Amino acid sequence: MCLCLPTNRACPATIAALHDEAAYAARRFGTDVSLLILDSCDDRTRAEHSRTVAALPPTPRVTVHHLSEQSQRDFLHRAIERAGLPEPERLLHLMVPTAVSYGACTNRAFLLATALGCRSVHRRDSDSTYQLHNDEPVFPIQHELPWLGRPATEAAAGVTRTDVDPDLIHRPVSLAGASFIGELSVDIGEIRRLDESVYHDVVSLWAPGGWPLERKRQLVEESFRGAGTAPFSGDQSTLTRVDPMRVDMCNIAFDHAVYDRIPLPPATDTIGSDYFLLHLIHDAGLPGILHNRHIENFHTPERRTDTGFPAYQRRFVKFLLSMLYFHHVYDRMAAAGDQLLDDQQRVRPEAITGLLRESTLLDRAENTWRLDRIDVSYRKLGGRYADFADRIAEERDRLLDQAQRDVEDFIHLIGAWPALVRAARTTVLGHEDATE
Repeated sequence: MCLCLPTNRACPATIAALHDEAAYAARRFGTDVSLLILDSCDDRTRAEHSRTVAALPPTPRVTVHHLSEQSQRDFLHRAIERAGLPEPERLLHLMVPTAVSYGACTNRAFLLATALGCRSVHRRDSDSTYQLHNDEPVFPIQHELPWLGRPATEAAAGVTRTDVDPDLIHRPVSLAGASFIGELSVDIGEIRRLDESVYHDVVSLWAPGGWPLERKRQLVEESFRGAGTAPFSGDQSTLTRVDPMRVDMCNIAFDHAVYDRIPLPPATDTIGSDYFLLHLIHDAGLPGILHNRHIENFHTPERRTDTGFPAYQRRFVKFLLSMLYFHHVYDRMAAAGDQLLDDQQRVRPEAITGLLRESTLLDRAENTWRLDRIDVSYRKLGGRYADFADRIAEERDRLLDQAQRDVEDFIHLIGAWPALVRAARTTVLGHEDATE
C-alpha cells in the first residue's frame, strides 16, 4: 500500500503522524507500506522535512520516500519517454504544472505508487490531523486496508451495515473513505461571518444554474462542512455506493483498478479538481466503504495573507466555473451507470472522454452569469473582497477560456493514461531519499 502526503507547506508534525499510521498498518495488517511524501515546498522547508524523515524511527515493513518536485519531475520525464507518447512536454506539464493543482499532485501519487508496486493509494493532507480517542490516534487505515480490491461479498462480513444493491455485491470494493471535522473544507468561513446572505449566494453558484432555490439552499447548508464537529466515539462503517458529499480527499483510499484506468483532472488553480473519481465510482455502481474515522481539518494562515488570499479565492472561482462542465458529465455518468464499466467491471475510459467532449460544446452563458454574481457578491463585502472583484473583472475572458481548456487537458491526459501506467510499472524512481 501507498500512504501518500502531497504538500506545499511546512508540516513536520504531519509527516511524523503519518509515519505512525504507516507503522500501525504494517503492524496491524502485516502489509508493506510505502510512505510517499510529495514535497513541492521551497528548499528551506524541504530541508526541514528531510530532517524530520531522517529522525523517524526505523520500522519493519515501512519505507519512506521523500521526493522533491524535481525528483517527481525526473521520474515522470523518464516514464513519459518510456511510454513513447506524442506531445511529451505537454504531458509533463499536465503532470507537474507550475501552478497549484490538486488533481495533478494525486495523479503523480498514482503513478509513483504504481512504480513502487503498490495496489492502493491512501491520501492524507498536510492541513489536517488525526483525532484522538482514549489518547490513541484514530487512523482511517483501519477501515481502508482490509477490503480494497476484494469482492464486496467478503467485505460485508467486516462492516457495521451493508447498503448495496444485490446486483452490485459481487463487484470489488474500489473506495474507502470518511470526511473531516473542524473548519470548513474550503476557506470561505470569513464570508459567512461577514454576510450570511452573500455566503449563500456565492456557495449556491456551484449548483447547476437550473436547480430550484430550495435545492440550492439545501446544497449550501451541507456544503464544505464535512461531518460537523462531533468527535469520534466508536467505529461505524457501511458497505455502500459512497456519496461523494460524505467523504473528503484528505481521508480517502482508492484501489489500483480505478486509478490504473482513469486519472484526476489536472486543472490548475482550481479547488475540488481532485474529486472526479468519487463521482465516477459512485455512478458506475462500484461499492465502497464509508466509515466514521474522520480527520480533523484546520486552515493554515497563508491563505489569508495579502498574496495568499487572492490566489485562494481565484481557485474557488475557478472551481465554480468548472461546474458548468462537470455537472454535465456527472448527470450523464449517473444515467449511464453500468455502461461506464466493461465486462470485467472496470471503468471504460472512452465512455468518460465522450462525455467530457460533449461538455466542451456547452454555451458559456451560465459561467458568464456566475462571474456576474461573484462580482456583485464580493463587492457587497467590500475591502479586499472588492479588490479581488476588480482583479476578476480584468480576467473574465481568460477565466472562461481556462475553465474550458482544463476539460480539454483532462481529455488529453485520459487518452495518454494507460500508456503512462504501463510505463510507470517499469520506471525506477531514481536517487530519492528512502528510509526503511
